[in-house]
Amino acid sequence: MQTQHIQRVVIVGGGTAGWIAAAAMSKLLSSNVSITLVESEVIGTVGVGEATIPQIRRLNGILGLSEDEVLAATQGTFKLGIEFNNWGRIGDRYLHTFGDAGINLAGLHFHQYWLRARAEGGTASLWDYSFHHRAAYAHKFGRLERVGNTPMTGLAYAFHFDAGLYARYLRSYAEARGVTRIEGKVVDVALEPERGHIASVTLESGAQVEGELFVDCSGFRGLLIGDALGVEYQDWSHWLPCNRALAVASARTEPLLPYTRSTAHEAGWQWRIPLQHRTGNGHVFCDSFTSEDAAASTLLANLDGTPLSDPRPLRFTTGRRAVFWEKNCVAIGLSSGFLEPLESTSIHLIQSNVSRLIELFPTRAFHPAHAALYNEQTAHEIELVRDFLILHYHLNQRDDSEFWRYCANMDIPDSLQAKMDLFAATGLLHKEPEDLFRESSWVQVMLGQNLMPAGYHEMANRLRPDQLRDFLAQVQTIIAKATSGLPAHGDFIAAHCRTPAAQ
Repeated sequence: MQTQHIQRVVIVGGGTAGWIAAAAMSKLLSSNVSITLVESEVIGTVGVGEATIPQIRRLNGILGLSEDEVLAATQGTFKLGIEFNNWGRIGDRYLHTFGDAGINLAGLHFHQYWLRARAEGGTASLWDYSFHHRAAYAHKFGRLERVGNTPMTGLAYAFHFDAGLYARYLRSYAEARGVTRIEGKVVDVALEPERGHIASVTLESGAQVEGELFVDCSGFRGLLIGDALGVEYQDWSHWLPCNRALAVASARTEPLLPYTRSTAHEAGWQWRIPLQHRTGNGHVFCDSFTSEDAAASTLLANLDGTPLSDPRPLRFTTGRRAVFWEKNCVAIGLSSGFLEPLESTSIHLIQSNVSRLIELFPTRAFHPAHAALYNEQTAHEIELVRDFLILHYHLNQRDDSEFWRYCANMDIPDSLQAKMDLFAATGLLHKEPEDLFRESSWVQVMLGQNLMPAGYHEMANRLRPDQLRDFLAQVQTIIAKATSGLPAHGDFIAAHCRTPAAQ
């Protein structure tokens, strides 16, 4: 009896998406599955995804990678959150951290107690009770799971790294586990006449690469999922209007910040990502509201270090494929869809989709149930992330440019409006199980961009006024003590994961 198990997987495209897929499959699938990755060095990769979220640690852990070794190999630094400047109003600043503010008490989120204190005349910011906020602005970092013997959790963190170096690191990992890399540009895709499945890809050299399951990591081009199989792309530009970016590296500056920075400009925003050897910068903007020359001038005028090259232009359309798994092809990475790097979700969506594909790994029969479930879960996940990004744009009070007025007045998905309405009443949030972002993330962005609830949850009244004052004061005392014991971010890197060439 002929086996129905898939034995040949072909990944088209390298970069971060291709090599994450290759590394995870080589680790988690049996040795009976051969994995071939086809990529062309001539095409290159987009290479703007240098900031991550904490889930990247889960991927590295599954692969058995040393965190310090990865950071040293990728010029990496640590990340406690993202600072947003000028997003609510010009002059506003808040830090979306990876941790919760304060300490949840008696089954109620801390921000509800803070809302009560504010209603009773308190003037402290929610971030005055954030360990991550205090550590980030003190330029400190340490691996801390819990703060002493207190109920307060330690520092949740992610990384900034050179995405090209990370892909190279995973390539070495995957090749050591039997993945075959073929250099070449795909010029043709052959389909089976009976089922319309992909049978092989032909390279510029004339070589053919056959497979049973094809993973499309070809980037925006979507060579397999789009060109060959004709899956349409759903355009989300009406909600996320930015469609261009300029990227440039600049010289490293001190101190080495343990957070990403996002600064809103007239028709978009600028990222700042600190690495050990340089700082990554970029300006994401909408070309309907400004020109590339004006965007480049804004970018270069707001660098805090000497630029190391001319800005590199990128074009994109926010949105997603109508389906992500079609016949025997699964699109992962930019070929599946694109959400701008506002909340550093690109690499997470890659690893999430790779994990989902492995979980639903098909046989050669390709039962429709596998693809149906994959498409349903993947669509819901990216739509929840989409809503979170739209929130940043829509929830602004700026009146200084046509771009921000458009964003403030545009129609938004009903799912997002429902979240905002619920929070505006008493600070409550409905957290869907598939939502990547924690309740604390939604709270920080909504409060940071001036959506203040009209009230608070009745459960917060269980504390007497003196108990509430003591509780809040105790939280601040714990945070101050914990922060004072942390090393400087730069010193921690020098001691644990410094890249030898980094100065």
